[in-house]
Amino acid sequence: MAYYHSHYGVGRKKKNSYWKYLIWVIAVIAIVVSVGGYLLYQVIYKPNVWTPDGKSVSVFISTGSSFEDVKKVLFEKGLIVHRNNFIWWAEKKNYPNLIKSGRYILSNNMNNDELVALLRSGNQVPVKVIFNNVRDIYQLAAKVSKQIEADSVSLVKEFYNPETLSGMGLTQSTVSTIFIPDTYEFYWNTSAKGFTKRMYEEYLSFWNVSRTSKATDLGMTIPEVITLASIVEKETNKVDEKPMLAGVYINRLEKGWRLQADPTLIFALNDYSIKRVLNVHLDFDSPYNTYKYGGLPPGPICIPSISSIDAVLNNKNEGYLYFCAKDDLSGYHVFAKTNSQHNRNAKKYQAALDKMRIYK
Repeated sequence: MAYYHSHYGVGRKKKNSYWKYLIWVIAVIAIVVSVGGYLLYQVIYKPNVWTPDGKSVSVFISTGSSFEDVKKVLFEKGLIVHRNNFIWWAEKKNYPNLIKSGRYILSNNMNNDELVALLRSGNQVPVKVIFNNVRDIYQLAAKVSKQIEADSVSLVKEFYNPETLSGMGLTQSTVSTIFIPDTYEFYWNTSAKGFTKRMYEEYLSFWNVSRTSKATDLGMTIPEVITLASIVEKETNKVDEKPMLAGVYINRLEKGWRLQADPTLIFALNDYSIKRVLNVHLDFDSPYNTYKYGGLPPGPICIPSISSIDAVLNNKNEGYLYFCAKDDLSGYHVFAKTNSQHNRNAKKYQAALDKMRIYK
């Protein structure tokens, strides 16, 4: 009877030990899972983006970038707190094979899941492209290339691409007419071809029925209107007198007079330091020298503002044939209908220049 109880007790102890061991194993597993889950949660969802002063930061991912390129962009800016965590999660989400170029806005305290999801999505934020006071295609390309991914060389090449020009019905002399100075939204990774195509679309939209009808009423093509507007643009920066200046030039064209516009001669000479056109300049042989050749020059001498274009279309024609800068050097002009009246105005202005010792 004693033997029986002894055997039962041993079996009972073994059974208890088994359950203790099983509970211990389960507890360890639970702890490991909890710790692992916590660590995984930290890797994925803990804030891992730091931005200076907590402000959002623009990140630019170039076309054709590799994962190494992306890491370089992020790491050199010091935006990632735990780099290995970001790399691990990006690879888990297959981001190295799903890289999309563009401009992305990173917010302070973004976690790795948010960051990788944003970069994978291609959900970039547009940039505002602004250009004004542009002299020529090369200056335009230089300004635009600082605002989008396309460089100035590729932009100029596309502007002058014979196929592109043919498709728009333009020449190298008139291609600048499609660029209307304003503020536009573009995706940063826009190509040279994409930029040119968009500008042509904006040009077609700008030249609506109203503006086109006004150009027709003037007996002018759109490139001719823009060419004249470019001369007005260079004659004055006073918006309120632009329609009057445009009216003078239109009167001269209608009478068959030479425009005799100083800005066209300065453009022909390619010397923008000239403050005063002299007789020695007048014989320079160029189709842009409107002292030597009649009519409009072959194309615009700059990319005119909307105000100058509309000044031509809505010109004030009060019979004036001459104008001269005011002798108060305010930037405004005084207008005249006769040559004698104009000569008196010109002498006053020349005297003012002499007084200021401006001789060229």
